[in-house]
Amino acid sequence: MKNAAGALAFIARFVILGLALAFVVGLFWPGSGDRLRQRFGLAHAPEPSAMQAAAPAPGSGPVSYADAVARAAPAVVNIYANKMVTARAVQMYDDPVLQRLFGGLPTGPAYKRPQQVLGSGVIVNPQGYVLTNNHVIANADDIQVLLYDGRIAKATLVGADEETDLAVLKIDAGNLPVVRIADSHALRAGDVVLAIGNPLGLNQTVTMGIVSAVGRQLSSSSAEDFIQTDAAINLGNSGGALVNAHGELVGINTLLIGRQANAEGIGFAIPIGSAKNVLDQIIASGHVVRGWLGADYAFVPVAADSGLPAAARGAQVTDVYPGGPAAQAGIQAHDILLRIGTDDILDPADLRRREAALKPGSKVEVSGLRNGVPFHTEVTLARRPPLQVRNTLDG
Repeated sequence: MKNAAGALAFIARFVILGLALAFVVGLFWPGSGDRLRQRFGLAHAPEPSAMQAAAPAPGSGPVSYADAVARAAPAVVNIYANKMVTARAVQMYDDPVLQRLFGGLPTGPAYKRPQQVLGSGVIVNPQGYVLTNNHVIANADDIQVLLYDGRIAKATLVGADEETDLAVLKIDAGNLPVVRIADSHALRAGDVVLAIGNPLGLNQTVTMGIVSAVGRQLSSSSAEDFIQTDAAINLGNSGGALVNAHGELVGINTLLIGRQANAEGIGFAIPIGSAKNVLDQIIASGHVVRGWLGADYAFVPVAADSGLPAAARGAQVTDVYPGGPAAQAGIQAHDILLRIGTDDILDPADLRRREAALKPGSKVEVSGLRNGVPFHTEVTLARRPPLQVRNTLDG
């Protein structure tokens, strides 16, 4: 019994000595215990909680788009379009109610006065070609371009396209920065975009938002579609750059739906694919030529109880222009067009884009259904006549 008590006392003294030694080691060499356990394979990682597992690693998301702006901004220019406009003096009504209703009465002879329109543009070619909006430079007598580095250059109009509201200018200057053009098919709703331009004369202003939608149609008769974005676009941003988070050009800012329409955060840009097509044609020939079938289209109607998908492919002919290519080929209203050439028709907008891309005078086979019966016909496309140009709401 005495030997057992002695052994227990020895063990107790040894344990106490070991604890004291561990305390001293931990005091002067913190973390040494974890390192020893890891060395002998005794350590195990604690399981993270659900909140810890879902949280992103610190610094993993973008914290600045300064690099994207630095790449794109030097190619964005300010445009000052000077023109003479006709004006007349106005005599206001004395009655405040009449003033609010009618403003005033024009008095005296008409006279000319200078007007300057502010806008933006993007240098897309080292030879000095600049893309901007047609409504910025329309009817201008003199166009001046302010470059990123402070130089001022006189611009000449190469050509304009009212349907897309695009114009191409040419400036003579050396060492021009050129924007990098993005893949036109890579843009998706939710992508971060930056609008760079000259809003209200505040040059090189950058605003940020996302792509709200792609493929927006603002006119049922036009083949063009738009990028919708909530990046702030104001007067003077027209013709400026819409770039992605890498500083690549994805669109040309063109208009916004302003507060007069009780809207906020709804702006539109011309996709760079459409803009580049217009640019190439204007540089080559000074104008844009589009093919035309001579018909109007709408979505294919599908009854709610038909069991068919709501978005049936194809396009339904709603009207055929007398004497036009479609009428001469025997296409009728209510026909459902399913194929043009070797391409399936997805929807009316897809058909408009495909016919616009074809050259006037070319022949193409069109297939579809008439009263449920398949038909085929050959159409010789004409050149699309001028369309009624939409009114720009703002920008």
